[in-house]
Amino acid sequence: MSRIQLEGATKRFGHLAAVDEVSLDIGDGEFLVLLGPSGCGKSTLLRAIAGLAPLTAGRISLDGKDITHLPPRERDLAMVFQSYALYPHLSVARNIGFPLRARGRSKAQVRGKVDEVANVLGLTDLLARRPRELSGGQRQRVALGRALVRDPGAFLMDEPLSNLDAKLRTATRSELTELHSRLGSTFVYVTHDQVEAMTMATRIALLNNGKLEQVGTPAQVYDEPASEFVASFLGAPPMNLLPATIVSRGGSLFAVSSEVEVPLDLTGDVPDTEVTLGIRPEHLRLGGKRRDLLAVVRLLENLGSEEVAHCTVGGARVCVRGPRPLGLATGQTVSLSTTPAHVHLFHRATGRRLLWAPTLSPAPAKEFQV
Repeated sequence: MSRIQLEGATKRFGHLAAVDEVSLDIGDGEFLVLLGPSGCGKSTLLRAIAGLAPLTAGRISLDGKDITHLPPRERDLAMVFQSYALYPHLSVARNIGFPLRARGRSKAQVRGKVDEVANVLGLTDLLARRPRELSGGQRQRVALGRALVRDPGAFLMDEPLSNLDAKLRTATRSELTELHSRLGSTFVYVTHDQVEAMTMATRIALLNNGKLEQVGTPAQVYDEPASEFVASFLGAPPMNLLPATIVSRGGSLFAVSSEVEVPLDLTGDVPDTEVTLGIRPEHLRLGGKRRDLLAVVRLLENLGSEEVAHCTVGGARVCVRGPRPLGLATGQTVSLSTTPAHVHLFHRATGRRLLWAPTLSPAPAKEFQV
């Protein structure tokens, strides 16, 4: 197992900062997923950890040892690439054992380690085959076996499932999660697929434009997004985001805008404050005693056991997700409600999450803290 620490990691290509002052502490045995859209810097950051893309500035340490300027072969790390990078003319056994032969291990040592790894990955019956005779999932396991045979301190994986079909990707996700549990090794895994991140990670590091937006468990980043970007990236459909104003009415606070009046279960006397109101589609209910939002249904999507209604609320698009059938029709006007516990507030200018600091006296505007 290995602990990987990044301090102000920066990688520039000319004037472009692909990775911009990222500081991150990856614990021993952790399954950390680097998540974000294409071009956000996640693969560049992984390659920097591996030593394939030397940092422009900052520091990388492995178990307290500075490896910032060490070549890749001297780092106790194993890389698994998206393209598998298998040798087509070698058998599965020889592909897996290649790193050991390159280090001068004896035939008996190589054979013993290959058999051990093949047993762990379910490849024992495939050792004599060539890569062209394998399925995509089997090739991925061979690539993983070639990394595993070295007994590295940590595994670095760059979108290893992106070439698999949906059914095989689901199965291989489970295999990787189980393998991580058995090995107890440190996994650093790059993906743009939020389902992979949410189902596999012990923690998620979400990147945007080279910067670290938020680090936390899957539940934390989903339930308490640190910014509008995080809120809009996670979720299918993503969080509904509406411009609103915080107003005080009789000592109680509400988020209001056109066709919106959402109680916040907060008290205080504050001047009107411009915010962005966030509510996830699954946290909107149809009807009820209150009418927090007035919506017009524009489109209905059948997802099998669930249904998504795409609506407009005062000109803004809002999605409602619930068990099928929702009982709605296109063009219908419906009232929606939510609970204050499911309301998120973001600073209109910076996009960062707002926290309400309660006081015994009427709370001034400065009690909204980013």
